[in-house]
Amino acid sequence: MSKRREFTGTVIGNKMQKTCIVRIERLGKHPKYGRVVKKHVTFKVHDEKNTAQVGDLVRIVETRPLSKDKRFRFVSVVRKVKAPQVELKDESQ
Repeated sequence: MSKRREFTGTVIGNKMQKTCIVRIERLGKHPKYGRVVKKHVTFKVHDEKNTAQVGDLVRIVETRPLSKDKRFRFVSVVRKVKAPQVELKDESQ
């Protein structure tokens, strides 16, 4: 019985309906020079309720192919991004 892969990554795009783009980053050694380098991969993720926002840290899990590019499903939000505080200036003064 195969185990489905789980990843934690950052949402970098959510402009599509029921789909968001998640970037997974990891550290790996360079094959020749041995230096530790950052590597990343992006996945299209099925998000049924459009709950993930850009900047959120989310958990995704592998699933059957849902479309040409979607192979992962949104599970939960690990950490929400803080929305910037916007102050409205009073125009009457």
